[in-house]
Amino acid sequence: MSALDWLDGTAFTAFDQRIIWSDLIGNVLGLGALALGWRRSVLAWPAQLLSGLVLVAAYWHAHLSGGVGKQLLVIVVALWGWWQWQRGRRDSGTVEVRFASWRERAVMVAALALGTAALALFFEANPGMSWDPWPDAYIFVGSVVAMVAMARGLVEFWLAWLAVDLVGVPLAFNGGLAFSALVYLLYGVLVLLGLRTWWTESRPAPPTEPPTGAAEGAAPGPAGLEGATA
Repeated sequence: MSALDWLDGTAFTAFDQRIIWSDLIGNVLGLGALALGWRRSVLAWPAQLLSGLVLVAAYWHAHLSGGVGKQLLVIVVALWGWWQWQRGRRDSGTVEVRFASWRERAVMVAALALGTAALALFFEANPGMSWDPWPDAYIFVGSVVAMVAMARGLVEFWLAWLAVDLVGVPLAFNGGLAFSALVYLLYGVLVLLGLRTWWTESRPAPPTEPPTGAAEGAAPGPAGLEGATA
């Protein structure tokens, strides 16, 4: 048995759903990437890169060209994100995070809407490339938008992931894919934890006030004035 055959083999069965090794490894690496992103570790991007490579190999072996194309785009974004965070660490010593401007938020929403529509129409024109064109397109485009926002250190990247989870969880449950839905729920928990951390770290620090003693010593007291007069 080749490595590609093994990746397409059954790891286990849960909730009447067959879980193959490539999906299991890809999801574990994806969860790891999100957890590392929560901690602002550059290792988040190599983990995402490995996840994409595993899934490319699995999709290629299964002759699923649509899956291969999507994961190749994920790999390109992961490489770019890795470079962005490495450059940020060289410049400032850390991966800085911030809130997006209103213009950046508008671009994210427009990219999600237009990208979903374009990809869904493409999937509809090529039925063999997607299991359900519109949800599939939304989840994929939303994931890419989230990765790009993460690479730029935008707090809103967590909200983009949350928007993906809000569709992915009920969709998986309704489709009888209970294990996949549980994975999406795990993503949701990490998203909420990461959002809280990045939100707190992005808030401006309160202004510091001068020590009370220093302020009082700056002005001469009554006794000092009397001594000067005498």
